[in-house]
Amino acid sequence: MARDQIDMTPLQSRDELVSWLEAGVKPEAEFRIGTEHEKTPFTLEGHQPVPYAGAKGIGALLDGMKLLLGWEPIMERGNIIGLYDVTGGGAISLEPGGQFELSGAPLDNVHQTQAELMAHLAQVREIATPLGIGFLGLGMTPAWSRAQIPVMPKGRYKIMTDYMPKVGKYGLDMMYRTCTVQTNLDFSSEADMVRKLRVSLALQPVATALFANSPFTEGKPNGFLSFRSEIWRDTDNARAGMMPFAFEDGMGFERYVDYALDVPMYFVKRGDDYIDVAGSSFRAFFEGRNERLPGERPTLSDWANHLSTIFPEVRLKRYLEMRGADGVPWGRLPALPAFWVGLLYDNDSLDAAWDIVRHWTASERQALRDDVPRFGFKARIRDRYLFEIAKECLILSHAGLRRRGRIDHLGRDESRYLDPLERIIEAGRSPAEEMLEKFNGPWNGSVEPAYQEYAF
Repeated sequence: MARDQIDMTPLQSRDELVSWLEAGVKPEAEFRIGTEHEKTPFTLEGHQPVPYAGAKGIGALLDGMKLLLGWEPIMERGNIIGLYDVTGGGAISLEPGGQFELSGAPLDNVHQTQAELMAHLAQVREIATPLGIGFLGLGMTPAWSRAQIPVMPKGRYKIMTDYMPKVGKYGLDMMYRTCTVQTNLDFSSEADMVRKLRVSLALQPVATALFANSPFTEGKPNGFLSFRSEIWRDTDNARAGMMPFAFEDGMGFERYVDYALDVPMYFVKRGDDYIDVAGSSFRAFFEGRNERLPGERPTLSDWANHLSTIFPEVRLKRYLEMRGADGVPWGRLPALPAFWVGLLYDNDSLDAAWDIVRHWTASERQALRDDVPRFGFKARIRDRYLFEIAKECLILSHAGLRRRGRIDHLGRDESRYLDPLERIIEAGRSPAEEMLEKFNGPWNGSVEPAYQEYAF
């Protein structure tokens, strides 16, 4: 999660909320790719969770990274909770259970994404290995119970931890036990945003199946291929899901603002304090009716922070954020931005992708999304298996990346980053299915080998 925004201008009108989103519009020549990935730290000895405090804790890891990188520390009440690259725009942050997140800088092409990732992993290893810390590339911690996982010292997480059990079954699992890889992409107009949002929402289950990588809970198969994706179905449905309204006539920035105004808030940040307003709507706050802050009006920072606590399958901020994929080992990470860039940043591929999904109804899209965590490629929509659709999307993405023609120093275009996904399609099974075969075969019913085979 990004740093909480600081802009204390009080808001006067709904138009300002719309304008804030609209400010994301940029010409195609300025389109960028942002990639965020989370990984679970574990102790190399014993494969246990890593606490925040202590000489070999997460705090020490961040301190070491600060010295190595020269990045600005992000502090909260005297604790280092992240780092920010003032020059390039990247950041390192902590998720609630210590999951270590790189929020990549906005980059021009997937070759740069790959370079950023390799540099990051080399830097992290340099500091983490002497501390006895390794990192796991799975969508969910395969062995630990929720009670075993340490809590990071961030005020917003305390508020969320108290609130989650009131609104869903799996919110705490989402916070403390899951990891994702996301990609953030731009739009050139309101109409372009709507088209990309619709295509990516409808096709998010394809990414879920291709990246499904969380079949274990507490050392045993959990019955799902992406349990991380299943968790989101019962975390907090007031702020998650497939946003059926996005496909209705009149969709645009204003319609998203109206949706976001009614999503319950978590917190308001004032100075170093997080004020718990969980469950009250932004609309009430906007009208000066928040019980904890009577008569007070929100600021642009409050709005930006609130938008970062909405969790649909594709999130609109000043860019679009693809949220359907499990965290994966490093070799597969650049495949996610490559997949979506090929589909969404090439107009021919985007048109063809829209042709695939445009006749699907809201209930069909929802059923596909509901089925994919358990069935992966075997989920169906109308008379088609998701596997066929995934195969088609990969062909479109490949063609889109080739047409983009972003070449590396060896003359290769970005389509090569799809190779891991093409291997998955050739094998006809998701990463989770491969892992389950290992569990039932060479791993002898233990998830322990994952700490070697799926480590960064």
